[in-house]
Amino acid sequence: MGGISIWSLLLIALIVILLFGTGKLKNIGADLGGALKGFKKAVNDEGAGPKDADFTPEQINEKADPNVTVTSTQDEKKE
Repeated sequence: MGGISIWSLLLIALIVILLFGTGKLKNIGADLGGALKGFKKAVNDEGAGPKDADFTPEQINEKADPNVTVTSTQDEKKE
Protein backbone atom coordinates (compact mmCIF):
# COMPACT_ATOMS: atom_id res chain seq x y z
CA MET A 1 0.00 0.00 0.00
CA GLY A 2 1.45 3.35 -1.05
CA GLY A 3 4.68 1.82 -2.39
CA ILE A 4 5.84 1.26 -5.93
CA SER A 5 5.61 -2.39 -6.93
CA ILE A 6 8.04 -4.20 -9.22
CA TRP A 7 5.38 -4.21 -11.96
CA SER A 8 5.09 -0.44 -11.79
CA LEU A 9 8.86 -0.07 -12.10
CA LEU A 10 8.94 -2.45 -15.08
CA LEU A 11 6.14 -0.51 -16.78
CA ILE A 12 7.99 2.79 -16.23
CA ALA A 13 11.21 1.25 -17.62
CA LEU A 14 9.36 -0.05 -20.68
CA ILE A 15 7.82 3.38 -21.36
CA VAL A 16 11.21 5.10 -21.01
CA ILE A 17 12.83 2.61 -23.42
CA LEU A 18 10.02 3.10 -25.93
CA LEU A 19 10.29 6.90 -25.70
CA PHE A 20 14.07 7.30 -25.88
CA GLY A 21 15.31 4.08 -27.45
CA THR A 22 18.18 1.94 -26.22
CA GLY A 23 20.87 3.86 -28.14
CA LYS A 24 20.06 7.18 -26.52
CA LEU A 25 19.76 5.59 -23.08
CA LYS A 26 23.20 4.00 -23.59
CA ASN A 27 24.68 7.42 -24.40
CA ILE A 28 22.99 9.01 -21.40
CA GLY A 29 24.36 6.25 -19.15
CA ALA A 30 27.88 6.67 -20.55
CA ASP A 31 27.73 10.44 -20.09
CA LEU A 32 26.43 10.08 -16.55
CA GLY A 33 29.14 7.54 -15.71
CA GLY A 34 31.84 9.83 -17.12
CA ALA A 35 30.50 12.77 -15.12
CA LEU A 36 30.51 10.74 -11.90
CA LYS A 37 34.05 9.50 -12.60
CA GLY A 38 35.24 13.07 -13.16
CA PHE A 39 33.48 14.25 -10.01
CA LYS A 40 35.10 11.52 -7.91
CA LYS A 41 38.51 12.36 -9.35
CA ALA A 42 38.03 16.06 -8.60
CA VAL A 43 36.97 15.32 -5.02
CA ASN A 44 39.98 13.06 -4.46
CA ASP A 45 42.39 15.57 -6.03
CA GLU A 46 41.01 18.38 -3.88
CA GLY A 47 42.67 16.94 -0.78
CA ALA A 48 46.08 17.26 -2.45
CA GLY A 49 45.69 21.03 -2.53
CA PRO A 50 45.38 23.45 -5.40
CA LYS A 51 47.74 22.97 -8.27
CA ASP A 52 49.67 26.06 -9.29
CA ALA A 53 50.90 26.74 -12.77
CA ASP A 54 54.33 25.54 -13.82
CA PHE A 55 55.57 28.90 -15.03
CA THR A 56 56.87 32.12 -13.52
CA PRO A 57 55.72 35.70 -14.13
CA GLU A 58 58.91 36.28 -16.13
CA GLN A 59 57.95 33.48 -18.53
CA ILE A 60 54.54 35.06 -18.94
CA ASN A 61 56.11 38.41 -19.79
CA GLU A 62 58.34 36.77 -22.40
CA LYS A 63 55.31 35.40 -24.25
CA ALA A 64 53.10 38.45 -23.69
CA ASP A 65 52.74 41.54 -25.82
CA PRO A 66 55.99 43.56 -25.57
CA ASN A 67 54.00 46.77 -25.09
CA VAL A 68 52.34 45.43 -21.92
CA THR A 69 54.23 45.15 -18.63
CA VAL A 70 53.28 43.49 -15.36
CA THR A 71 53.62 45.93 -12.47
CA SER A 72 53.10 43.59 -9.54
CA THR A 73 53.45 39.90 -8.80
CA GLN A 74 51.42 37.66 -6.57
CA ASP A 75 54.15 37.73 -3.90
CA GLU A 76 53.91 41.50 -3.68
CA LYS A 77 50.12 41.34 -3.27
CA LYS A 78 50.46 39.05 -0.22
CA GLU A 79 52.51 41.65 1.68
